[in-house]
Amino acid sequence: MKIAVIGSNGQLGMDIVSAFSANGDEVHALTHADIELSNVDSVATSIKASRPHLIVNTAAMHHVENCEKEPEKAFAVNGIGARNLALVARDIPATLIHLSTDYVFDGKKASPYVESDQATPLNAYGNTKLSGELFIRALADKYFVVRVSAIYGKNPCRAKGGLNFIELMLKLARERGTVRVVDSEFVSPTPTKEIARQLVVLSRSELYGLYHATAEGSCSWHAFAREIFSFTGTKVNLEVAGANEFPAKVQRPNYSVLENQALKNHGMNVFRPWQDGLRDYLSNGSRK
Repeated sequence: MKIAVIGSNGQLGMDIVSAFSANGDEVHALTHADIELSNVDSVATSIKASRPHLIVNTAAMHHVENCEKEPEKAFAVNGIGARNLALVARDIPATLIHLSTDYVFDGKKASPYVESDQATPLNAYGNTKLSGELFIRALADKYFVVRVSAIYGKNPCRAKGGLNFIELMLKLARERGTVRVVDSEFVSPTPTKEIARQLVVLSRSELYGLYHATAEGSCSWHAFAREIFSFTGTKVNLEVAGANEFPAKVQRPNYSVLENQALKNHGMNVFRPWQDGLRDYLSNGSRK
């Protein structure tokens, strides 16, 4: 299968390129230098040059604070960009896999969100990503909208200074000896490698629609840090940070746990408990 991966040099995109390549697919890796999502002519020219059977879009404006400062720019990329991809995918025709986010929810449910739950974003980033989902669901003929959460991988995330949460915790432990982390925010830490493997599985089906795709189980950020230090044998004083100790500039959901209900209903869920993914990450020399 011929695959176009947009955002191929990103934290998730690089693992997606590797997963499809390992699967024997012909992968065309596209970066921002190759395609401007907010410009439909750029999207059409870049995609139609290779005429892929499948388009995988990981590209987005996802720095939450910047999205809040520049909502029009965020909407141009996350909303209109998704619309442009849907139109071009329908025209080729090609299947579209579009990565979305847990931030479409407000976190007030306090139990794992399933695909049928009402999306009520708290910030500009979540709103623009939701608009992208809706454009795709309205315009694309063959699509998978895939929501992910709390991702980490061996490749650096430029929007976070190149350090994922695991590497940040280990760095702070080395430098300070004491680390304080909140225990009031809950997530499902998910390795990018497992997301990439899940997308390969999805790409071989015609069960189009909306999917949640995260590691099994959940934890607070504090519990995640504790597991990191425990597995690595890091000597550190881990303390619970106060709820307002690290005030966010932009409102975020305190509960971002997703349930892979649609994947499980179709017998396609490949995710393992989040602890297994963390141990693999730390054991396989993946750290930068």
